[in-house]
Amino acid sequence: MQNFLDDNFLLHNDIAEDLFHNYAKSQPIIDYHNHLSPQEVAENKKFENLTQAWLYGDHYKWRAMRANGIDEHYITGQASDKEKFLKWAETVPYTVRNPLYHWTHLELQRYFGITELLSPKTAENIYEQASAQLQAETHSTRDLLQQMNVKVICTTDDPIDSLIHHQTFAQEQSSFQMFPAFRPDKAMQTEQPQVFNTYIDKLAEVSNREISDFQTYLDALKARHDFFATQGCCVSDHGLSHLYADDYTEDEVAQIFQKIRKQELITTEECNKFKSAMLVYFAEWDHEKGWVQQYHVGAFRNTNSRKFNELGADTGWDSIGDFKQGEALVRFLDRLDKENKLAKTILYNLNAVDNDLFAAMTGNFNDGSVVGKIQFGSAWWFHDQLDGMTKQINALSNIGLISRFIGMLTDSRSFLSFPRHEYFRRLLCNIFAEDIQKGLIPNDIPWIGSMIADICYHNAKNYFPFNDSAV
Repeated sequence: MQNFLDDNFLLHNDIAEDLFHNYAKSQPIIDYHNHLSPQEVAENKKFENLTQAWLYGDHYKWRAMRANGIDEHYITGQASDKEKFLKWAETVPYTVRNPLYHWTHLELQRYFGITELLSPKTAENIYEQASAQLQAETHSTRDLLQQMNVKVICTTDDPIDSLIHHQTFAQEQSSFQMFPAFRPDKAMQTEQPQVFNTYIDKLAEVSNREISDFQTYLDALKARHDFFATQGCCVSDHGLSHLYADDYTEDEVAQIFQKIRKQELITTEECNKFKSAMLVYFAEWDHEKGWVQQYHVGAFRNTNSRKFNELGADTGWDSIGDFKQGEALVRFLDRLDKENKLAKTILYNLNAVDNDLFAAMTGNFNDGSVVGKIQFGSAWWFHDQLDGMTKQINALSNIGLISRFIGMLTDSRSFLSFPRHEYFRRLLCNIFAEDIQKGLIPNDIPWIGSMIADICYHNAKNYFPFNDSAV
């Protein structure tokens, strides 16, 4: 029987151990999509305690605590940091078989050297021990990233963000680089005209130009896209329920924009046309600059209206959606491809029912011009766990080329989340090792090992147009 979280955790035979320890473990990390705070990186923040580093903003943990009957006072409420941590510790033993149980104890081991299981009995000691380490010079935000051998992080940034913290950080010497990612979701959220108009006014202020019509709106957004490029940005990202690919004319979109500026409600059809047009413009700009574009699709957001109204977005009320994905994906990608304006693209799927669809879709638009041009992105959000990652890996292996996969990312707001890369790497090595053991692939460890190293690091290094000094 294997011990919990020992050196060979998730590695179920000697071949898996060989592949992980000799080919995967030491590979650097390119975390090309996360929600880390650029300010906390630039300021090299030290967290006051483990709660601040671990529980603030982590809706994965919040959902588990609510399911365990913990009152909101101890989750997002006014309870002290220590009280919140003790309630999390009370919850952890009940997360067995949830990825949170593995992540929690991996993070305690990797960052703090703590091998005790977190429970109400051990909570006080673990809280004090980890909090003390977080005050040391070895555990600032940058140190936490360096400990994990991180070479690149790409944050998630709105077009109106100043990027001042990226600029500050870029002036300093560091073992890793931080780049912004252009995330223009709010620039196409037309459902609430008043909110959208406020955003347009902020965009006008930031871009230092008047926005009087749709063309000047595009000009302002393009100016921000250009500015992001000057700050090292080479990645965009979109969080969508599904792709929008309705037919539209320029005149229609211009008229829709004028209706919005007049605070008039628009129809669902008009909303879809507007979003369809905006996605094409963003994609064309990405292609023009040689960026990589990412599409995270399938989330059903803000499902609990009562709690959303009380606590706001990104507080744990989102879930897997059952949107139809295929037709719009085809129409969107094909439109860009026909005009030779399809950039490198990563598609992330949130509903495992559609894994084969997404894996097959990438093959439709891989045209031989670039290795792995269209990627089926890593298992996302509700699926970045053992079963979800296995299903994504198997779908990609069966329908595409797993050997050209660009690997894992954290998609996290926490500086303690980077053992997720190790989690993925261990699982990946075990999948290949079991295939070798079954005689499904050759027992050629140097060749398979080099493929593992590629998936963990080299494929991403070659795929993203970061400057050479970054990686």
